[in-house]
Amino acid sequence: MKSLRLMSLLMEYPTQDLVNEREALLELAGSINLKARLRDDLQGFIDQRTGDDLMDWQAEYDSLFERGRSLSLLLFEHVHGESRDRGQAMVDLMEQYKQAGLEIDAKELPDYLPLYLEFLSTQGPDNARAGLQEVEHILVLLAARLKERECNYAVLFEALLHWCGARVSIDDVREQVAGEPRDDTPEALDEVWEEEMVTFGPDSKSDACSTTNKPESGQRRDLEQVLNIVDPQRAQKH
Repeated sequence: MKSLRLMSLLMEYPTQDLVNEREALLELAGSINLKARLRDDLQGFIDQRTGDDLMDWQAEYDSLFERGRSLSLLLFEHVHGESRDRGQAMVDLMEQYKQAGLEIDAKELPDYLPLYLEFLSTQGPDNARAGLQEVEHILVLLAARLKERECNYAVLFEALLHWCGARVSIDDVREQVAGEPRDDTPEALDEVWEEEMVTFGPDSKSDACSTTNKPESGQRRDLEQVLNIVDPQRAQKH
């Protein structure tokens, strides 16, 4: 689905190649099935981001998604944190990718949201919606936090939630996160670095997550199995 591919591209680290596709991105955003306000906001996001200085965009991206955990694009950060349960979840997710007939070659971990969206875009509309609904509790959390920071990246998550018919209100979650302490301050980051590093898989830092080829559009569109992303509330009970 072109909407999921667009969101995947826009959530990736911004590059000059992405900026060069400005007109194509705007045209694609105008053609996907969204309510008018979201479509306008999405086109506004593309217009503003691709029109600004690329290095400024990259710096803001780093400060949002790669500093602290609250806005991490790694799905299991919001479910397991750095517990050892995350390692097994990584292995399970990779196995489900393989069962779908996909061989992935990417530096990102398998729970990296843009990669997950790219995968869902190959699985047909019903399965893609089901896959998004499995992570809607994470998407709405990220949308609420971005809105609290008055950041227009929130529209990407709003669009995904609208597309999959999410049952959770961003406004309700926004009330819950309004008083959260920031985790991207120097003090908060120092605490993170002091924690013990957890490896994924039995042997090395990244062996269990190394992959070979990204999903392509023709792969297993009829797949009936959706990915099993654990709800944080269920994970906390264990």
